[in-house]
Amino acid sequence: MKDNTQYLPFAGRFLIGGIFILSGFSKLGSYDGTVAAIASVGLPFPPLGFAVAVAVEIGIGFLLLIGYQARLAAITLAIWSVVTAIFFHRNLADQNMMIHFMKNLMISGGLLQIVHFGAGRVSMDNRKSTGASRP
Repeated sequence: MKDNTQYLPFAGRFLIGGIFILSGFSKLGSYDGTVAAIASVGLPFPPLGFAVAVAVEIGIGFLLLIGYQARLAAITLAIWSVVTAIFFHRNLADQNMMIHFMKNLMISGGLLQIVHFGAGRVSMDNRKSTGASRP
């Protein structure tokens, strides 16, 4: 019996990973604004925060997208999403902030599915495990 859903995990990783990659690249184009936003919530060393944010969003987002160490990438991004929701979208009286807060939690929920179920058939993780079993 043919599995008609074998590409869905890749589609999910592509959509979620793509969000992080685009967000990281957008930060590269707005250094001053991003550093100011980090400083405005009282986090220490905003330039370092900027570098970490770009590295996590682009780097870990890309690892998730290609499905390499997908479970580790997914749990990292799930934690990242919750932490950024708490620090940057905590004004729940503001409708826009509430939407962003809930969006981050929903993304975390999707990422936790990847943590549990894995990257799926179309992934670097699966290719690596299949290649190891060949003679």
